[in-house]
Amino acid sequence: MIDENTVKKIIKTYEEAWVGQDIDKILSIFHEGGIYHERVLKAPFKGHKEIGEYWKTKVVNEQSAIKFKLLNYYICGNTAIAEWDASFYSNIEKARIHVREVAILEIEDHKIKSLREYWHSEKLSTKA
Repeated sequence: MIDENTVKKIIKTYEEAWVGQDIDKILSIFHEGGIYHERVLKAPFKGHKEIGEYWKTKVVNEQSAIKFKLLNYYICGNTAIAEWDASFYSNIEKARIHVREVAILEIEDHKIKSLREYWHSEKLSTKA
């Protein structure tokens, strides 16, 4: 069973890694063979190499000006469910993107064994 401090630390590190676009920081909270399932209907990224490559492409190269706000989290056994609100500038779409997300994190030995994301996004209006 995971404790609240472990969950808070993992989510805070996830936030810092995303906002700071820090590949090493995101990998620090995943097991070496961890699974990152960004789109659950597609194949997951497995292990530090694939997760790092995904993070470099999706977060470092495609996003900027990232904002993150944790809304809620829940703990059940070795699973944490976190809900957050985020936004970023898409360097691909040349637009600000708003995301509301729920992540299911299976945690073992204070690291993420598996993360599954469920989210919806929208382009924000550029009008004031």
